[in-house]
Amino acid sequence: MPDRPGPEWLVETGIGEDRAIRIEGEQVVAARIDWPGSLTAGQIDDAVLISRAKGSSRGTVRFADGQEALVARLVRDAQQGAVIRVEVTRSALFEKSRVKRAQCRPAQHPPRAAPSLAESLAKEGNDVRIVRHFPAGHWEEIWAEAWSAFVDFSGGSLHFSATPAMVMVDVDGTLPPRELSLAAVEPLAGAIRRFDLAGSIGIDFPTLEAKADRRMVDDALGGALADWPHERTGMNGFGFVQIVSRLTRPSLLHRLSQSRVGAATRLLLRRAEEDMVPGALLLTCHPAVGAQLTDEWLAQLARRTGREIRIKLEPALALEGGFAQSVQL
Repeated sequence: MPDRPGPEWLVETGIGEDRAIRIEGEQVVAARIDWPGSLTAGQIDDAVLISRAKGSSRGTVRFADGQEALVARLVRDAQQGAVIRVEVTRSALFEKSRVKRAQCRPAQHPPRAAPSLAESLAKEGNDVRIVRHFPAGHWEEIWAEAWSAFVDFSGGSLHFSATPAMVMVDVDGTLPPRELSLAAVEPLAGAIRRFDLAGSIGIDFPTLEAKADRRMVDDALGGALADWPHERTGMNGFGFVQIVSRLTRPSLLHRLSQSRVGAATRLLLRRAEEDMVPGALLLTCHPAVGAQLTDEWLAQLARRTGREIRIKLEPALALEGGFAQSVQL
């Protein structure tokens, strides 16, 4: 009997961005995002060892395109200036004040290009279907949720903050502390999957004095995340829980919170691709977004839509408020 297929993911290959969602019923239960062009987990290539502390198994390599990555597990005789073959194990992470370089390790396999989002999902055993457009409203809803970094639920809300150390989640609401903590568990577990969170996640629940109450929340959280690989601490006396899972790529939350202009620009291009009314295509956007619309991206948009592209800058428009409309030629 053949293996049971994994869940089906829908993938859009956009301009400057690939997007993926998994739908159960009418709800998006998981999502991923990829901005092609940077070092990606699974990529194998040759790079120059540009630095290494004496006696250390760690160093820094530079790829042919100029991107740098941290390398671990170096053999003892690897010398600075030598070309070594490496596999990327974690993509670069962009933060407001710095960039955490990608990570890699020596490899023996033949070089291979960075896997696409669809290829990465298929390699994990999922069924993948590339579509022109997601069902209406699904991506818009999850994008807006990640952009705001707030998730509301009955009686409370979750506020997500991507800090350099970890993603922090603040649980707030009007319910009594134990009821609020329990009510937050399922929305929290759902948001972790929708935002594609990984690495270190800190959750600030209300303070629960009774050990039985804390244990109750721990059990509920364990059940809600039972099929999501991770380790976590028990809730401490101040209501704090830490979750750790393997981190290989930037999450949807990180992309939208740390690269807001880039994210808003890609959203505008997606909206433009969905406009099917005949005529020239006018993109109205904030000047910062307009500055990100490269000639290459605009040429791709013209090819995909078969239309003339025009740009109108509106300083009063919010970053995420850009829109596309058909106008007379």
